Amino acid sequence: QVQLVESGGGLVQAGGSLRLSCAASGRAFSSYAMGWFRQAPGKEREAVALISRSGIQTYYLDSVKGRFTISRDNAKNTLDLQMNSLKYEDTAVYYCAASKRVMGGVIRNARGYDDWGQGTQVTVSS
Repeated sequence: QVQLVESGGGLVQAGGSLRLSCAASGRAFSSYAMGWFRQAPGKEREAVALISRSGIQTYYLDSVKGRFTISRDNAKNTLDLQMNSLKYEDTAVYYCAASKRVMGGVIRNARGYDDWGQGTQVTVSS
């Protein structure tokens, strides 16, 4: 099990940038595939950006491709999400999640993740 704590959310104008960070405690962070998910009011939780254990493989939701970048530092037990050119529709609670269910690659389904952070609010004003 790994404990996850997100930070970096806030209020930003459309076109602005935010950087979310997720600090992981526990053992063997590098044995977890990681992901950023988001959930807006009245909508289902969706995978925004995912990264494999090694960091080699990534996945991005189509609507964030070219604007968001996921990265991890296995030596520091951290996961980041750089969000640029933010849009009103990016407004949501963003969650960091960890999964040990995949050896390589990523898991797009939220059910594949066992450990979750508490979430951080991102609000983009239009």
